[in-house]
Amino acid sequence: MLTLDHIALATTDLTSGTAWVETAFAVPMAPGGQHKEMGTQNRLLSLGPKEYLELIAINPDAPGPAQPRWFDLDTFTGPTRPRAWIAQVPDLEAAIAAAPEGIGVPWSLQRNDLTWKMAIPKTGKLPFDGLFPALIEWQGQTHPAPHLPDQGIRLTRLQLSHPGADALRAAMTPICDDPRLQVISGDTACLSLRFDTPNGVLHI
Repeated sequence: MLTLDHIALATTDLTSGTAWVETAFAVPMAPGGQHKEMGTQNRLLSLGPKEYLELIAINPDAPGPAQPRWFDLDTFTGPTRPRAWIAQVPDLEAAIAAAPEGIGVPWSLQRNDLTWKMAIPKTGKLPFDGLFPALIEWQGQTHPAPHLPDQGIRLTRLQLSHPGADALRAAMTPICDDPRLQVISGDTACLSLRFDTPNGVLHI
């Protein structure tokens, strides 16, 4: 079984994306850092003691990897919006073996004192047009969520809309029983989120 670890919102510019998130949630984001292996950078927002929101962008001052970046960021354009969700697993290799084709291969990664392994597709594109979760296995006892200021924001729904909803649901049901997860049929692939915030319900 996998568990929700964090949500990734993509932006083309970290400064303007941070301003958008802080306006939408009416709270400040916490600092993040850089991912030298992927040539990306981020800012973070607590979603409780075990979950968080990540705002991620290409770092224009850093070289990229020899393959496409994670979350298909090399093709990302337009406004800041949900790009992917990331699920924590206890055994990454076993989870990869049970996941749909194209989930990726293990990478060992580090940012400051955080170390983890993650399945990264060679194409940069996760299965089901990016709606299947990226898989992460944290190393050691360090996780970002407990160290972020808790501002009372909680994820209450994660909705996956896809033309192949039945196949996506069949892939997800045996490995994820999170009641917040909804898989519905739609004309295009779309990830949408609902949050409870101190200022009310927010949909993005």
